[in-house]
Amino acid sequence: MTRRLLLGSRSRHKLDELRELLRLDGVELMTADDIGVKGDPVEDADTFEGNAAIKARYYAAASGLPTLADDSGLEVEALDGGPGIATRRYAGPDATDEDNIRKLLAALDGLPADERRARYVCVLAYLEPTSGTDILLTRGTFDGRIAAAPRGTGGFGYDPIFEPADEPAGGRTVGQLTPAEKHARSHRAKAADAMAVSLRALGWSSARPDDEPAG
Repeated sequence: MTRRLLLGSRSRHKLDELRELLRLDGVELMTADDIGVKGDPVEDADTFEGNAAIKARYYAAASGLPTLADDSGLEVEALDGGPGIATRRYAGPDATDEDNIRKLLAALDGLPADERRARYVCVLAYLEPTSGTDILLTRGTFDGRIAAAPRGTGGFGYDPIFEPADEPAGGRTVGQLTPAEKHARSHRAKAADAMAVSLRALGWSSARPDDEPAG
């Protein structure tokens, strides 16, 4: 019997990635749009953990379903950790990925590669609608640097200007990686791996041989 797990998001990109990363047999992962949930929560926390929890509570209450929420973003050292929790709306509330990339490149214009260090952060929050405030959180990070110009068409968000730390300066961006290469090292993959172990321990799908308790 298929069990339903709500992703507290309207992003098809996140839905597709998390379906592949979680690998939960017999689980149907769906977005808020798929089940007709209206409205969006006010994400007014000052951390990724806080905003992921807000989304988990909102969508679990609105749907009555077990809910998995994602809050993720980009932290750039030269910008004192910005854009951080404002990553999606860095260039404005209705900004496109291209708008955000353009603003970030302008903010870092002229800086050498060793001053363009950055990292992606992903926090996943899981909540059963009957458990009140008992939220399970996992976190993953992905170190790298901001490229001088966009390269590649893969991924989404800032991927065309994010060079993984294990690439040389001027090397491939995440936008040039294959999906398998991205999923082997990304922030969302690390958070999802830890979450999947915990969800299987809670009875979501079967444990896999390589599962270890989440840290």
